Parts: sequence; structure tokens; C-alpha cells
Amino acid sequence: MYLRSTPRRNRDGSEVRYLQLAHNVWDPQLRRSKVQVVYNFGREDAANRDALQRLVASVTRFLDPDAAPAATADGLEFTGSRPLGGAWALDALWSRLGIGQVMRKLLKGRRLDDSAERVLFALVANRALAPSSELAAARWASEDVLITGLPVTSDDACYRAMGRLLEIKDELGRKVFDDLARLLNLEVDLLFFDTTSTYFVTEDDDEPVVRDKNGNPVTDASKDSDDGERPEPGGFRARGKSRDSRDDLPQIVIGMAVTRDGIPVRVWCWAGDTNDSALIRQARDDMRDWCLSKVIWVADRGFTSAENRRYLRKGGGSYIIGEKVRSASAEAAAALSRPGRYRTSRRTSRSRKRGSPTTSGSSSASTPRPPGVTPPSGP
Repeated sequence: MYLRSTPRRNRDGSEVRYLQLAHNVWDPQLRRSKVQVVYNFGREDAANRDALQRLVASVTRFLDPDAAPAATADGLEFTGSRPLGGAWALDALWSRLGIGQVMRKLLKGRRLDDSAERVLFALVANRALAPSSELAAARWASEDVLITGLPVTSDDACYRAMGRLLEIKDELGRKVFDDLARLLNLEVDLLFFDTTSTYFVTEDDDEPVVRDKNGNPVTDASKDSDDGERPEPGGFRARGKSRDSRDDLPQIVIGMAVTRDGIPVRVWCWAGDTNDSALIRQARDDMRDWCLSKVIWVADRGFTSAENRRYLRKGGGSYIIGEKVRSASAEAAAALSRPGRYRTSRRTSRSRKRGSPTTSGSSSASTPRPPGVTPPSGP
């Protein structure tokens, strides 16, 4: 049942509107619904509006208290609406993992307003729900979605918050991981590490900045690094060996360490022309103060240099690194010379030529052969 207003045009061209209480009923002969008028209120004028107001007040006595004010409210008008669902769910996860609390604590005392943590959450939600630039993300958070505690923001606020995030990112990552490890009871005995790259559709590389061997900007370029090498200038987005076959575009290198269950532990970003092989050493150094138990680093054969193996064994550490079966390395030869836990699989005959068993190393004896690989019949 509903109230409808129907127009009627007079001979002089004027229009008069009539108010009617109506509802829809099904006509079995016409096989469609039709309007049935229950009551005519007459012309739509001030007198009838007062009568309608009294009728509404009488009806609201039978409604729920929460619905009654909406029916009797006067002077209200609709201004707009924004979707809430996706951002609301992410905000609940953000709070459950303790990210917001840790971030507010680390940002306290810096020259930022109280909404800095909310701005950073809005940027994270934007990446998850509608990836865009900081400029578009500010407009998205202000107009297209409802962020609790952030009615409106600007691109300047986004850039300032991102700058402060870079200052606290290392400590923030460690504290968030500590909370997550306790919450999910994570096992961090194995850390799988690998790198990839992503390119940017732009003509020019970033302006060169003096960086150390790990790709971090240095303030004093006249001093040598700890290993005696002079820092070299370079851009962050730079041309390098692209995994997407786009060597013509500038790129960056991204590295990630995850647990055996695939839970990310830490993410790194390096300049696009960085050599991948040495990055696992920096990753191990950066994780040194994270109070982890003895960790075995797992990587593919792209990190199987002698220097990497030596570095990962420092301090009693261990590693598992992929190796070609037919390679000339001493580790592969040693693994193939000892009997171990080998079993034949259906894929063995086709993958033998390109197979890459894992070789492991530690401060003690080597581990036996891994399952799933059939040893060759000859030496």
C-alpha cells in the first residue's frame, strides 16, 4: 500500500494534483497487476497535507520505536550515500590484527594530524578495492566509500602520510608480524624467499640518487660503504632485466619472504637494475633483529652462488636452494653420490632433463636427497 499523486489538466491549461491511497492487485484475466484506489484524499493542498500528517502520526504508534522517528521526521532531506561493506570488513581486519594501534603509537609525536592512521588505512583499502593513484585514492575515500573516522581527505594528506610511513615501515612491519605470529600461531622455521619485478609505463627513469649496495639512499656520498665500495648513483625506477620482457621500460625489483603456509613475513623493494642474486643476504640481515628462532632459508637456483651459501651458513644458519641435477657444482655432485630417499613419480621421465633437486647446506652435515626425484643411472 502506498500514497500516490495523480495529475489532472484543466481546460485553461492549469494542472491539479490529487492524492490517493492505493495498492496493487493481480488481475487473473489480464494476467498482470493493476492499481486499486483505496481512498481519495482530494486535491493536494495545505489542508490535505495537514490531514496526512495526522494520519502518519496515528500510524507510527504501531511501528517500532526505531522506525517511528524516520516516519515523523520533518525538515530532513537526502544528501547522499556511500557504500560501506568492503571498507568495513577491511577495517575490522585492520583492527583485529592490531595494525591501526601499532601505527598510531609509532606516528605519535610526529607532525601529522590525528587522522594520519585513517588516511593510511584508506590508501590500503583503495589498493584492495579500487587500485588507483594517491590523487584518485583521496577522491575515492572522500566520495565513493565510507571510511570510519575519515569523512574527507586530500591528496596532500595522502602524500604526507606516505612519507611518514616510510620512516616507520621497518619497525611497523616487525611489530605487526609479532602480533600476527601470536594471533595465528605461525611457524617460522622455514622462510621462502623470491623476487620479481614490475614495470612502469613511463619514458624516463627516476633521477639518479646516490645509493648503497642495498639500494638505500645515502646522505654522504663521499664516504665508502662498510665493504670499502664507493656508493653509486642510480634511480629507483630504472631499466634492468625484466621478467615481463619489457626491458624498454623502467622497473623496480620486489622481494618477499613467506612462511611455509604462504603467510607474508616481509616485503622489500629495490631499484630496477639491482642484481637479484645478492638480495637474499640483505633479507637475512634485515630479519636478524626480528627475534625469530633458527630459520632455514629456502630459495630457487637463482640464489645458488657460493657467496650466498657461505653467507647463509654464518652463525649456524641453514639453507635449501634449488640446483640443476646436471650442474657441475660440488653440492649437486655430493647429493647425487649418496643414496637417499628417492622415489619415482610419473613426471620424472619428462622432468629429468629440466629437473632441479634441492641442495641444502648448514654448519653440520648435508641432508639426504629429497623425495620426488629419480637419480640418473650414470655418474
